[in-house]
Amino acid sequence: MKRLFTILGAMVFMAGSAACAQEVLSNVPSQTAVTEVVASSSTDTVTTDDDVDLIPSISLDSRFGYEHTFSGKAAGFGGDGFYLNIDGSISKNFSYSLSQRLFSSSGEDDSVFDYTDWLTLSYDVGQFSFTAGKDVVKVGSFEYDAYDIDSYFDMNSMFYNSFSCYQWGISATWNGKEDDRSISFQVTNSPFSYSPKWDNMYAYNLAFTRSWEHYEALWSINFFEYERGEFVKCVALGNMFYFGDFSLNIDWITRADDWKDALDTDMTLNIAPSYNFGESVRLFGKFGWERTTDDLRYDFWGEYLSKEDKLLANEENEAVMPAFITSDKDYLFYGAGLEYFPLKENKSIRLHAIWASNNYTKRHVLNVGLTWKFDLVNAFRYIARKATR
Repeated sequence: MKRLFTILGAMVFMAGSAACAQEVLSNVPSQTAVTEVVASSSTDTVTTDDDVDLIPSISLDSRFGYEHTFSGKAAGFGGDGFYLNIDGSISKNFSYSLSQRLFSSSGEDDSVFDYTDWLTLSYDVGQFSFTAGKDVVKVGSFEYDAYDIDSYFDMNSMFYNSFSCYQWGISATWNGKEDDRSISFQVTNSPFSYSPKWDNMYAYNLAFTRSWEHYEALWSINFFEYERGEFVKCVALGNMFYFGDFSLNIDWITRADDWKDALDTDMTLNIAPSYNFGESVRLFGKFGWERTTDDLRYDFWGEYLSKEDKLLANEENEAVMPAFITSDKDYLFYGAGLEYFPLKENKSIRLHAIWASNNYTKRHVLNVGLTWKFDLVNAFRYIARKATR
């Protein structure tokens, strides 16, 4: 326990140092002022076209932490991801987005793109948007919709951790005039497709979003092809309720290869309350329930093991989460956490402490860490302003 408090103290010190650096960068002048400075030193610099800002948003995002598993020997420091994110516009109608995990790749997706989460080009016209590239498969769940480094692995469902959500495809979206609703239709490679351009299997996704003052809906109907002409039917209903500083997320996802089995064959329920103490502190929790059967014709893990092999894998597993869940026991998972944002101007730096457990392994995990999102464009603007003085 003394070691844990020592680690916590060191991380708080690091966060304070990082906060000071980020505050310096957050005091750079407005984009217009910097554009004028850069333009004065180079008449060839083009920053806008038809009142569209062509300077992209570029950030490096990462999360680092210390994790200790109780009822086990696993413990240590480690990183939870290092991401390059770029978002920008090419013209009034065209925009692009990239999220790239920055470590070596090896796999089936032409290698180069294995660790590209998304790489999209969008064309907007009126209330419609058309997108092509590698994108997130649209599934109606707020747990599923969270950015990777804003989500905590051991608190998530088995569906979240097994689903191959980044796929190549196309989509069309209609947006309401006040941007409070949307309807999207998306066609991508199937999450069961392990060799893009070869497997010839697809996913068809219809998604609906709608927001009111105290409620937000994120729903979808999905068809995931797991064999040629055979589909997993999925209904996903993500719901978020807002009451002042308190919010409550309730997600329900059901999956089956036959509609008559869709209610209780393979399902996930998430209940996640959250409370914000001002702008600096967020307290949150989660309770989840999952159920499956052992005779499913599909497997999001891609293992297709017998029940006996799954039970054996669970016995050999030393992680907090089980290797598999089986039909003889529903999976219950739960946890709680605290997030602290030391910067008043933004949420680019975050400290967290989370606890998670479940009824399968009955192990407990404590994770404390630090997340930072470094704005490269702001940094270069600051350097340019200094250089021109």
